Amino acid sequence: MSHSEPTLKELFEDGRAIDKALRDAARDARRLHKALGNPMATWKDGQVVWIQPEDIKVDDDGEREPAE
Repeated sequence: MSHSEPTLKELFEDGRAIDKALRDAARDARRLHKALGNPMATWKDGQVVWIQPEDIKVDDDGEREPAE
């Protein structure tokens, strides 16, 4: 049995790997902004708002797979 990497078409059709990558990247960005003490821009009610570092919520749920 040979395991081959999915094609781009397959990745886009399924979407789960892309969704996970985006969630991981957003969590990492929140973690970095908070750790560096930088505010973070977000979108709320049709406007850009700034979240202060002490108010940034980092969902550190431990689901991230270890780096290879």
